[in-house]
Amino acid sequence: MSDYFISPSSAALLYTGRIDFTHPDVPCFIYVGSSVAFRFCGTKVLMKLKNYHSCYHNYIGVVIDGKVQEKIEINAHSEEIILPICAGLSRETHEIILYKCQDASHYFDFYGLFLDAEILPPPARPKRRMECYGDSVSAGEVCEALDCVGKPDPPEHNGVYSNSWYSYAFLTARKLNAELHDIAQGGIALLDRTGYFHAPDYVGMETVWDKLRYCDYFGAITPWDFSRYTPHVVIVAIGQNDSNPEDYMGKDTIKSNHWKQHYLTLIKNLREKYPSALFVLATTVLCHDAAWDRALEEIAGEFADPKIIHFLYSGNGCKTPGHIRIPEAEKMAEELAAFINGFGEEIWQ
Repeated sequence: MSDYFISPSSAALLYTGRIDFTHPDVPCFIYVGSSVAFRFCGTKVLMKLKNYHSCYHNYIGVVIDGKVQEKIEINAHSEEIILPICAGLSRETHEIILYKCQDASHYFDFYGLFLDAEILPPPARPKRRMECYGDSVSAGEVCEALDCVGKPDPPEHNGVYSNSWYSYAFLTARKLNAELHDIAQGGIALLDRTGYFHAPDYVGMETVWDKLRYCDYFGAITPWDFSRYTPHVVIVAIGQNDSNPEDYMGKDTIKSNHWKQHYLTLIKNLREKYPSALFVLATTVLCHDAAWDRALEEIAGEFADPKIIHFLYSGNGCKTPGHIRIPEAEKMAEELAAFINGFGEEIWQ
């Protein structure tokens, strides 16, 4: 074991994401991409955690000095374990980011770090802040299946190709030098009882958006305290999974209007929380009926708010029948970052 134990409550740790700090010395990582960052001059890092498994293989992502390392699989569940993170580093200042690669396929409790050198003051927190409400594409699911660019997903992936670091949402945030809370969940739609998340009792973003713990596989549902984080830019990327069990948009007026009214309510609720933020309403380049994008255009128009905008990517809804791979996510991030930059520096004030 290394010489220095770093408690999760240490002021030298920089956390990002909706993380449950009910127990400050054992925070729970819930949302995809949630992370802890730190600096030290040592050669090795070990991480103590307890993983709560729901499905797939589960991974911790590791970034050292800005370079992504191999994901580390969590090899035991429902028990405290010590996970080797890295070894053999040079004895110079290193910045390490440890992050949750996946969504509610697991939660994990973080019990601390073991280092072979004293921890240094934390990295600087970005001054710009973003938030994304989305589905598996926003979470980076299956993004590393590089042999399947523009193609359907591989028949079996079990989480091995999923990595939130390479989602378009995190790629965009890094291009804009912004912190990101990624409220993304694979399979989620807007409405409860639709989409693919939490089968057979499907749960939609209308239920998840204001939650900290949002999946009852892992215990009680709890509310999020919105005073803890206020973004300058909010991406709402819902509308892909909403065609399950029925692709009704533009075909059934009653059902279409019902969906649009619920989407309006979601944006109104978020606008109450974030009265000054820029809202970007979008879907993705994953194949879907363009009627869902026309619905978003109508909704944005109903607000008559210059900071609630509908955005379309090039090839929106028709680029790929499978999940977005890293090159496609990079292209999306380039377009989205350029679009956001077009609003000028004042959106970040």
